[in-house]
Parts: sequence; structure tokens; C-alpha cells
Amino acid sequence: MSVSVQVEDFDVAQEMNNLRLGQTDVGAIALFVGCVRDLNEGLDVSAMTLEHYPEMTQRCLEAIVLEAKGRFDIKGARVIHRVGTLYPTDQIVMVAVSSKHRGQAFDACEFIMDYLKTQAPFWKKENTPQGNRWVESRDSDTQAAQRWSQPEQP
Repeated sequence: MSVSVQVEDFDVAQEMNNLRLGQTDVGAIALFVGCVRDLNEGLDVSAMTLEHYPEMTQRCLEAIVLEAKGRFDIKGARVIHRVGTLYPTDQIVMVAVSSKHRGQAFDACEFIMDYLKTQAPFWKKENTPQGNRWVESRDSDTQAAQRWSQPEQP
């Protein structure tokens, strides 16, 4: 289980290979990569700046990964979140999860991403032709995270 908050870009293929290195019992890797869009809420976006509190952010992401490990039968997880100024098409975040079976990998990957979007202390500021604006949290992200606290239906 590994978490990084960094300015530098990442190599998805290398990260996936590192995640499964030496794990002969891994049958699935679920992967999510988030990228900067050039349009958000009807406005052109020329850049996005991500700010955070380093120690708090690292601890929060590590806690999310540990919670995922407790909830799902996963073998490994790798989370990378970038900070600083990014541009359209740049990679922002990667969540990769390895497991014996795809269902657990998919669920854990989605869980980590949902919690990351709602609990991790990141602040995003978009540069638009109308000026800079802070990105507000979305109700859809909150609803996605809340479903993990609901009891499972038979």
C-alpha cells in the first residue's frame, strides 16, 4: 500500500507493474486516472492549481487506503495525487488496486476515489477567461461517498 502527493507526473504502466511485482496471486488490477479538463461548468479552463496541507493530506490518503484494505479483499493499492499548476490533459490522480478477483479490485478502487474526492484536503483553483475561481465540492461526489456507508442490500 503506497500513497504519494507530488508535483511530478507519473507513469501509469510503471506504477501498475510495481503494484503487482512479486504478487503471483493477483488476478486483477483496477485503475482510475483523473485528468484536467479544458471545460468545467461551461467555462474554458486554461490551467488548474491544486493546493494542500502536505502532512494532513498524506495522512488522510493513507487512512483512506487502510480503510479500503479493511473493507475489501485487496492485495495492494497505489494512490498518487499531484499538486501545483496543471494544464488540460495533465494527469491529476491515479488510484490502482490489486486483488485476486476483479470485483474486489473495482469496488476498492471506486471506494478510494469516492473518499478521496470528499475527504482529502485538496483545494482546486481554475484559471478561466473570466478570472480564477475555486472549484466547489459537488453533491454528486458526496452522494457517491455516502453510498459506502449504507448497509449492503441482499
